[in-house]
Amino acid sequence: MALGRLLVLLIFFLGVILPIYWMFITSLKTPQDISTLDIQYWPKNITFSNYASIWNDTPFPRYVQNSLFVSVVSGLVVLVIAVMSGYALARYSFRLKKISVMAMLISQIIPFTLLLIPLYLLLNNVNLGDSYLGLIVLYIISNTPFCVILMQGFFSNIPRAIEEAAVIDGCSKVQMMLRVVLPIMLPGIIAVFIFAFIGAWNDLLGGVMLINTELKKTIPVGLNAYVGQFAVDWGQMMAGGMLALVPSAILFAVAQRYIISGLTAGSVKG
Repeated sequence: MALGRLLVLLIFFLGVILPIYWMFITSLKTPQDISTLDIQYWPKNITFSNYASIWNDTPFPRYVQNSLFVSVVSGLVVLVIAVMSGYALARYSFRLKKISVMAMLISQIIPFTLLLIPLYLLLNNVNLGDSYLGLIVLYIISNTPFCVILMQGFFSNIPRAIEEAAVIDGCSKVQMMLRVVLPIMLPGIIAVFIFAFIGAWNDLLGGVMLINTELKKTIPVGLNAYVGQFAVDWGQMMAGGMLALVPSAILFAVAQRYIISGLTAGSVKG
Protein backbone atom coordinates (compact mmCIF):
# COMPACT_ATOMS: atom_id res chain seq x y z
CA MET A 1 0.00 0.00 0.00
CA ALA A 2 2.78 2.40 0.94
CA LEU A 3 4.63 1.58 -2.28
CA GLY A 4 1.49 2.26 -4.31
CA ARG A 5 1.02 5.65 -2.67
CA LEU A 6 4.67 6.49 -3.29
CA LEU A 7 4.30 5.54 -6.95
CA VAL A 8 1.21 7.71 -7.37
CA LEU A 9 2.95 10.65 -5.72
CA LEU A 10 6.01 10.13 -7.90
CA ILE A 11 3.92 10.14 -11.08
CA PHE A 12 2.13 13.28 -9.93
CA PHE A 13 5.44 14.93 -9.01
CA LEU A 14 6.95 14.16 -12.41
CA GLY A 15 3.83 15.42 -14.17
CA VAL A 16 4.24 18.77 -12.40
CA ILE A 17 8.02 19.09 -12.48
CA LEU A 18 8.86 17.87 -16.01
CA PRO A 19 7.05 20.71 -17.88
CA ILE A 20 8.75 23.27 -15.64
CA TYR A 21 12.12 21.57 -16.11
CA TRP A 22 11.66 21.53 -19.90
CA MET A 23 10.67 25.19 -19.90
CA PHE A 24 13.76 25.99 -17.84
CA ILE A 25 16.27 24.18 -20.07
CA THR A 26 14.62 25.61 -23.21
CA SER A 27 15.08 29.12 -21.81
CA LEU A 28 18.84 28.37 -21.58
CA LYS A 29 19.21 27.10 -25.16
CA THR A 30 20.36 28.93 -28.25
CA PRO A 31 17.92 29.21 -31.19
CA GLN A 32 19.90 26.53 -33.01
CA ASP A 33 19.61 24.07 -30.10
CA ILE A 34 15.91 24.78 -29.74
CA SER A 35 15.17 24.06 -33.39
CA THR A 36 17.35 20.95 -33.67
CA LEU A 37 15.72 17.53 -34.06
CA ASP A 38 18.09 16.01 -31.49
CA ILE A 39 16.48 15.84 -28.07
CA GLN A 40 18.65 17.61 -25.50
CA TYR A 41 17.85 16.88 -21.86
CA TRP A 42 20.37 19.55 -20.90
CA PRO A 43 21.56 22.44 -23.11
CA LYS A 44 24.82 21.82 -24.92
CA ASN A 45 25.51 25.55 -25.08
CA ILE A 46 24.04 27.33 -22.04
CA THR A 47 23.11 30.94 -22.69
CA PHE A 48 21.28 33.60 -20.72
CA SER A 49 20.68 35.73 -23.78
CA ASN A 50 16.97 34.88 -23.79
CA TYR A 51 16.58 36.36 -20.31
CA ALA A 52 18.64 39.44 -21.18
CA SER A 53 16.76 39.93 -24.43
CA ILE A 54 13.25 39.65 -22.99
CA TRP A 55 14.09 41.96 -20.09
CA ASN A 56 16.04 44.61 -22.01
CA ASP A 57 14.59 44.54 -25.52
CA THR A 58 10.87 44.00 -24.89
CA PRO A 59 8.16 45.58 -22.70
CA PHE A 60 8.31 42.55 -20.37
CA PRO A 61 9.31 44.61 -17.27
CA ARG A 62 6.18 46.69 -17.86
CA TYR A 63 4.13 43.49 -18.10
CA VAL A 64 5.50 42.47 -14.69
CA GLN A 65 4.52 45.83 -13.17
CA ASN A 66 1.04 45.58 -14.63
CA SER A 67 0.54 42.02 -13.37
CA LEU A 68 1.76 42.89 -9.88
CA PHE A 69 -0.47 45.95 -9.65
CA VAL A 70 -3.61 44.25 -10.93
CA SER A 71 -3.05 41.04 -8.92
CA VAL A 72 -2.26 42.77 -5.61
CA VAL A 73 -5.13 45.25 -5.82
CA SER A 74 -7.72 42.68 -6.90
CA GLY A 75 -6.41 40.23 -4.28
CA LEU A 76 -6.78 42.78 -1.48
CA VAL A 77 -10.29 43.78 -2.55
CA VAL A 78 -11.36 40.13 -2.82
CA LEU A 79 -9.89 39.50 0.63
CA VAL A 80 -11.87 42.36 2.22
CA ILE A 81 -15.09 41.22 0.56
CA ALA A 82 -14.47 37.59 1.51
CA VAL A 83 -13.77 38.42 5.17
CA MET A 84 -16.89 40.53 5.59
CA SER A 85 -19.18 38.26 3.58
CA GLY A 86 -17.77 35.06 5.07
CA TYR A 87 -18.28 36.35 8.60
CA ALA A 88 -21.86 37.39 7.84
CA LEU A 89 -22.68 34.00 6.31
CA ALA A 90 -21.09 32.11 9.20
CA ARG A 91 -22.51 34.13 12.08
CA TYR A 92 -25.87 35.57 11.04
CA SER A 93 -29.15 34.17 9.77
CA PHE A 94 -30.98 36.29 7.21
CA ARG A 95 -33.38 35.93 4.34
CA LEU A 96 -31.94 34.43 1.14
CA LYS A 97 -28.82 33.20 2.97
CA LYS A 98 -29.08 29.67 1.58
CA ILE A 99 -29.87 30.96 -1.88
CA SER A 100 -26.82 33.26 -1.76
CA VAL A 101 -24.51 30.39 -0.81
CA MET A 102 -26.05 28.16 -3.48
CA ALA A 103 -25.62 30.87 -6.12
CA MET A 104 -21.91 31.19 -5.27
CA LEU A 105 -21.48 27.43 -5.45
CA ILE A 106 -23.25 27.26 -8.81
CA SER A 107 -21.04 30.08 -10.12
CA GLN A 108 -18.04 27.79 -9.61
CA ILE A 109 -19.61 25.14 -11.84
CA ILE A 110 -20.20 27.50 -14.77
CA PRO A 111 -17.10 27.73 -17.02
CA PHE A 112 -15.63 31.21 -16.82
CA THR A 113 -15.24 31.29 -20.61
CA LEU A 114 -19.05 31.39 -20.97
CA LEU A 115 -19.13 34.63 -19.00
CA LEU A 116 -16.35 36.40 -20.88
CA ILE A 117 -18.48 37.89 -23.65
CA PRO A 118 -21.21 39.24 -21.31
CA LEU A 119 -18.54 40.63 -18.98
CA TYR A 120 -16.68 42.17 -21.91
CA LEU A 121 -19.84 43.93 -23.12
CA LEU A 122 -20.71 45.06 -19.60
CA LEU A 123 -17.26 46.48 -18.86
CA ASN A 124 -17.10 48.25 -22.22
CA ASN A 125 -20.54 49.78 -21.71
CA VAL A 126 -19.31 51.41 -18.48
CA ASN A 127 -16.07 52.57 -20.14
CA LEU A 128 -13.81 50.06 -18.34
CA GLY A 129 -12.52 48.35 -21.48
CA ASP A 130 -8.76 48.39 -22.07
CA SER A 131 -8.04 49.61 -18.52
CA TYR A 132 -6.44 48.38 -15.32
CA LEU A 133 -9.67 49.05 -13.44
CA GLY A 134 -11.59 46.85 -15.86
CA LEU A 135 -9.14 43.97 -15.29
CA ILE A 136 -9.35 44.43 -11.52
CA VAL A 137 -13.15 44.33 -11.61
CA LEU A 138 -13.04 41.23 -13.82
CA TYR A 139 -10.74 39.39 -11.40
CA ILE A 140 -12.81 40.46 -8.39
CA ILE A 141 -15.92 39.02 -10.03
CA SER A 142 -14.22 35.74 -10.95
CA ASN A 143 -12.40 35.10 -7.65
CA THR A 144 -14.80 36.38 -5.00
CA PRO A 145 -17.38 33.52 -4.84
CA PHE A 146 -14.88 30.78 -4.00
CA CYS A 147 -13.03 33.00 -1.53
CA VAL A 148 -16.27 33.87 0.28
CA ILE A 149 -17.20 30.18 0.57
CA LEU A 150 -13.70 29.37 1.82
CA MET A 151 -13.78 32.16 4.39
CA GLN A 152 -17.25 31.14 5.57
CA GLY A 153 -15.96 27.65 6.32
CA PHE A 154 -13.04 29.08 8.26
CA PHE A 155 -15.23 31.41 10.34
CA SER A 156 -17.58 28.52 11.11
CA ASN A 157 -14.73 26.70 12.86
CA ILE A 158 -14.02 29.56 15.27
CA PRO A 159 -15.98 29.00 18.53
CA ARG A 160 -18.53 31.68 19.27
CA ALA A 161 -17.35 31.63 22.89
CA ILE A 162 -14.18 33.47 21.86
CA GLU A 163 -16.19 36.35 20.44
CA GLU A 164 -18.58 36.36 23.39
CA ALA A 165 -15.66 36.56 25.80
CA ALA A 166 -14.23 39.53 23.89
CA VAL A 167 -17.60 41.33 24.05
CA ILE A 168 -17.84 40.67 27.80
CA ASP A 169 -14.37 42.18 28.21
CA GLY A 170 -15.66 45.38 26.64
CA CYS A 171 -14.66 45.02 22.99
CA SER A 172 -16.87 46.51 20.33
CA LYS A 173 -17.64 44.54 17.16
CA VAL A 174 -14.82 46.26 15.30
CA GLN A 175 -12.32 45.74 18.14
CA MET A 176 -13.38 42.10 18.44
CA MET A 177 -12.72 41.54 14.74
CA LEU A 178 -9.39 43.36 14.68
CA ARG A 179 -7.93 42.12 17.97
CA VAL A 180 -9.43 38.64 18.38
CA VAL A 181 -10.96 37.13 15.25
CA LEU A 182 -8.60 38.27 12.48
CA PRO A 183 -5.38 37.17 14.24
CA ILE A 184 -6.90 33.70 14.62
CA MET A 185 -7.92 33.88 10.95
CA LEU A 186 -4.38 34.57 9.68
CA PRO A 187 -3.94 31.22 7.86
CA GLY A 188 -7.31 31.64 6.13
CA ILE A 189 -6.58 35.25 5.22
CA ILE A 190 -3.25 34.32 3.65
CA ALA A 191 -4.81 31.39 1.78
CA VAL A 192 -7.59 33.56 0.36
CA PHE A 193 -5.25 36.35 -0.71
CA ILE A 194 -2.85 33.96 -2.44
CA PHE A 195 -5.71 32.22 -4.23
CA ALA A 196 -7.04 35.57 -5.50
CA PHE A 197 -3.52 36.77 -6.39
CA ILE A 198 -2.64 33.64 -8.37
CA GLY A 199 -6.03 33.70 -10.11
CA ALA A 200 -5.32 37.19 -11.42
CA TRP A 201 -1.59 36.60 -12.04
CA ASN A 202 -2.15 33.56 -14.27
CA ASP A 203 -5.20 34.78 -16.20
CA LEU A 204 -4.86 34.89 -19.99
CA LEU A 205 -8.37 34.88 -21.46
CA GLY A 206 -9.65 37.87 -19.52
CA GLY A 207 -6.56 39.92 -20.33
CA VAL A 208 -6.62 39.03 -24.03
CA MET A 209 -10.31 39.91 -24.20
CA LEU A 210 -10.09 43.23 -22.39
CA ILE A 211 -6.63 44.73 -23.00
CA ASN A 212 -5.51 46.10 -26.37
CA THR A 213 -2.85 48.67 -25.43
CA GLU A 214 0.64 47.17 -25.47
CA LEU A 215 1.86 48.88 -22.30
CA LYS A 216 -1.24 47.80 -20.34
CA LYS A 217 -0.79 44.08 -20.99
CA THR A 218 -0.12 41.62 -18.18
CA ILE A 219 2.50 38.86 -18.37
CA PRO A 220 0.28 36.08 -19.85
CA VAL A 221 -1.12 38.47 -22.46
CA GLY A 222 2.34 39.77 -23.35
CA LEU A 223 3.81 36.27 -23.67
CA ASN A 224 0.91 35.26 -25.89
CA ALA A 225 2.20 37.75 -28.46
CA TYR A 226 5.31 35.59 -28.96
CA VAL A 227 3.14 33.05 -30.76
CA GLY A 228 3.24 34.37 -34.34
CA GLN A 229 1.46 33.18 -37.44
CA PHE A 230 4.53 31.49 -38.90
CA ALA A 231 6.96 31.17 -35.98
CA VAL A 232 7.22 31.08 -32.20
CA ASP A 233 10.08 32.67 -30.27
CA TRP A 234 10.42 29.73 -27.89
CA GLY A 235 13.56 30.99 -26.17
CA GLN A 236 12.15 34.31 -25.05
CA MET A 237 8.73 32.80 -24.29
CA MET A 238 10.26 30.15 -22.00
CA ALA A 239 12.47 32.75 -20.31
CA GLY A 240 9.40 34.91 -19.70
CA GLY A 241 7.52 31.91 -18.36
CA MET A 242 10.28 31.16 -15.87
CA LEU A 243 10.36 34.77 -14.70
CA ALA A 244 6.58 34.73 -14.33
CA LEU A 245 6.87 31.74 -11.97
CA VAL A 246 9.06 33.61 -9.51
CA PRO A 247 6.42 35.68 -7.59
CA SER A 248 3.98 32.78 -7.17
CA ALA A 249 6.80 30.41 -6.16
CA ILE A 250 8.02 32.89 -3.53
CA LEU A 251 4.48 33.30 -2.16
CA PHE A 252 3.97 29.57 -1.82
CA ALA A 253 7.42 29.03 -0.30
CA VAL A 254 6.99 31.75 2.33
CA ALA A 255 3.36 31.03 3.23
CA GLN A 256 3.13 27.29 2.61
CA ARG A 257 2.09 26.28 6.12
CA TYR A 258 -0.51 29.03 6.29
CA ILE A 259 -1.98 27.99 2.94
CA ILE A 260 -2.32 24.34 3.95
CA SER A 261 -3.85 25.06 7.35
CA GLY A 262 -6.12 27.75 5.90
CA LEU A 263 -7.47 25.61 3.08
CA THR A 264 -7.94 22.65 5.43
CA ALA A 265 -9.84 24.67 8.03
CA GLY A 266 -11.92 26.46 5.41
CA SER A 267 -13.01 23.23 3.79
CA VAL A 268 -14.62 21.88 6.98
CA LYS A 269 -18.20 22.89 7.63
CA GLY A 270 -18.83 24.09 11.16
